[in-house]
Amino acid sequence: MAEDSRLGRGSWDEGALEFTGLSRVRLDALLQELLVRVDEIMEYQERLRALLDAVVGIGADLDLNSTLDRIVTAACELANARYGALGVVGPDGKRLVRFVTHGVTDEQIAAIGPYPEGHGILGLLIDHPEPIRLADLAEHPRSFGFPPNHPPMKTFLGVPIRTRDHAFGNLYLTEKTGGAEFTEDDERTVTALAAAAGVVIDNARLYADTEQRRRWHEANAEITQLMLGQFDSDEALHLIAQRSREVSGAQVAAVLLAEGERDLVVRAVDGPPEFQRFLGRRVPAGLPVISRAVSGTGEQVVIEDLAQLLKDAGGLPEFPDGANLGRTTIAPLPPGTTGTGGLLVVAAEQGATFQVSDGADLAQMFAGQATLALERAQAQRDRDMLAVLEDRDRIARDLHDLVIQRLFATGLQLQGMQRLARPEHQQRLHRAVEDIDTTIHDLRAAIFELQQASDTTSLRGDIHALVAEYTEPLGFRPQLTCTGPIDTLVPAAVRPQILATVRESLSNVVRHAQASHVVVEIAIDSDLVVARIADDGVGIGSSRRSSGLRNLTERAQALKGTVQVTDNEPHGTVVELRAPISDD
Repeated sequence: MAEDSRLGRGSWDEGALEFTGLSRVRLDALLQELLVRVDEIMEYQERLRALLDAVVGIGADLDLNSTLDRIVTAACELANARYGALGVVGPDGKRLVRFVTHGVTDEQIAAIGPYPEGHGILGLLIDHPEPIRLADLAEHPRSFGFPPNHPPMKTFLGVPIRTRDHAFGNLYLTEKTGGAEFTEDDERTVTALAAAAGVVIDNARLYADTEQRRRWHEANAEITQLMLGQFDSDEALHLIAQRSREVSGAQVAAVLLAEGERDLVVRAVDGPPEFQRFLGRRVPAGLPVISRAVSGTGEQVVIEDLAQLLKDAGGLPEFPDGANLGRTTIAPLPPGTTGTGGLLVVAAEQGATFQVSDGADLAQMFAGQATLALERAQAQRDRDMLAVLEDRDRIARDLHDLVIQRLFATGLQLQGMQRLARPEHQQRLHRAVEDIDTTIHDLRAAIFELQQASDTTSLRGDIHALVAEYTEPLGFRPQLTCTGPIDTLVPAAVRPQILATVRESLSNVVRHAQASHVVVEIAIDSDLVVARIADDGVGIGSSRRSSGLRNLTERAQALKGTVQVTDNEPHGTVVELRAPISDD
């Protein structure tokens, strides 16, 4: 029994030892698992701390450009990525308009070439804004490969960034440190950073919006202050172009005004020196770049890539080579009382983005200011012209009521003295009376010219220029007499025919008359305008009278008037056109 008891005790001791060994193994496994869990917790806490630091860091200030740089840098640090980029999606939601990089040097960027626009894998994230993790970029069906001089990249992590309900852009990370793949934790961490980045970007854009509108009000006040005093319209337009470019952050701004129905004239340019040569140039309104804006609808046109559009259209004459103009807003000037049309063009450099509503509302505001400046300048000119015309009216009244009346009285006195004078003195008195009569006629012509605005078309001035034009072919200057208010009473439709009649009559005198004296008279006779051209030449025969003056007859008939060709005494020809001055 004692022996059995010892045997039994031995078996129990061996079982206890075996149980103790198994417990120690399990305990070691549990301890190992606990250590792994502790490491995971520590790593998670480190990642969480890094994420919190990154969120705090990206919101350090409200400058949008520096904010985007900090977001890309923070994403690379959180996911241990060598390269990173943030692509800003354009308003069309289909392509990238800005690309902020990290890990790539300026030399490498220059060697690679233009930034991507959103094709391949980058376009996949634009089309489907959901996180993407790839072990090898080259194996994906939408991979386009890399351009020459591009650094090798294999692993990839893409996460969208949203601001409210708007897709702002995407974060792209490649080449995780050590050649490892991006993990699910990396995806969650970068996604969380992207969510915080959306809020920070939205705040930065709201701040930029506020700052830009503040600058707009300052510029608006500056332009208004300019227009309160005396100013030149070109000076105001240049200030508008300058401020619209500065406030919108664009590269170049220009104001174009309509001249006729087919052309626009560049009246103001602000930007790089190579664009200054466009000042004063005429631009066809039918160009595809601007034809939509001048169609009369009053709606502004936004062009995503002006340089590419010009390239596709065959280019623009004298356009600077290599001009890197991207997003461009063309705002039509609102119609004013003067009816002057035009455009305000604000063009940003490729890769840049307007900060407030893509610069569209600002462009429309400045376009309104341009119209206001033109209206204000025209009002100033009208006021100054009115003052000049009032002064001229006073001078004209003085000439008519005082000078002409005195000359007329003097002429009557001389005519009365002719009967009492000796025969040798009568001829001299007769010439003096004729000189006084000529002086009175010239004064009346001067009075009518005083009542004509200097910057408007003058029929009297056109006839003077036409007569002077024939001085050299004739060998002498024709005598010109204009009687009555021909500039105010002769309709616009009649004026070209009057000029054509004078021109054709003088041409006939040059070719056929062999004259030594020509008198051109334009006068208002009741409700008719009369153009009379008389010469002392050889006259015109009956055979040439019907054929050579056919054009004059047709002109008279077109004006519902008549033309007569008679002989001048003692020799020569008289051509007389009579046309009604009413438009009926």
